[in-house]
Amino acid sequence: MKYRLVALDLDGTLLDSQLQIRRETIDALARVRAKGVQVMIVTGRHHGAAYPYWRQLGLELPAICCNGTYMYDFRAGRPLASNPFSRQEACRLLRLIRDRGIYTMIYADDFMAYERESYHVNKLLDWSATLPQDVRPRIDRIDSFERMLDECETVWKFATAGDDLTSMSAFAADLETTLGLSAEWSAHNRLDIAHAGNSKGRRLNAWIAEQGIARDEVIAFGDQQNDIEMLRMAGLGVAMENSRAEVRACADWVTGSNDSDAIADTLQRFVLTVA
Repeated sequence: MKYRLVALDLDGTLLDSQLQIRRETIDALARVRAKGVQVMIVTGRHHGAAYPYWRQLGLELPAICCNGTYMYDFRAGRPLASNPFSRQEACRLLRLIRDRGIYTMIYADDFMAYERESYHVNKLLDWSATLPQDVRPRIDRIDSFERMLDECETVWKFATAGDDLTSMSAFAADLETTLGLSAEWSAHNRLDIAHAGNSKGRRLNAWIAEQGIARDEVIAFGDQQNDIEMLRMAGLGVAMENSRAEVRACADWVTGSNDSDAIADTLQRFVLTVA
């Protein structure tokens, strides 16, 4: 099969455990693009936190961000197709989060916001501090999410977290039945909440249809629940070895871990050696 698009999740997939792209992967993606195959980032991240990798790889396509809530055109510096929260939805969701005592960050406009530190926030801040100033994402500590929701224009995603996975699973089910929102796991204890219907797979499928790219011409890489729909719709869905079991089960191919040269090896096998 001759592929026209490589779609890549970031965390746990394109990025290793140190949040770096392996040199072999960078080289393989450059050869893929030289062959005329396009490369797209498809991530749960805010566009500000995806941009350093987009620029490092020298990509041209917009990125799918916040699990399909929107596409972001870095060259034009603006969001494209999007389906954010309504203000009413965001406020109702925040009230429920407060009632349940669940930790959250909110991804809005051109920034990510938090009220108190957590392991995930501190890891994000440490990573951000290693970046040049011109690619560093905006991560704001604020006093009140309620005040922030009154002042911001667009709310893309709530990134919640909790170590009580039974309670978090019940919370996810409640969100979908009572508020009609989308809830997907982006890590073992992190639950991403977005407007109903948003997903990486749905946004990617809509984009390739506009571009005249067939699903069979897409190879997609992922590792978490929020990647499942994307892996299923792609002609070749590739799960990382470090994926959750249900992700591996839905993939067409299971490759090595994100701390190996697995992506480069898979591209060599399925893309670069095809005439």
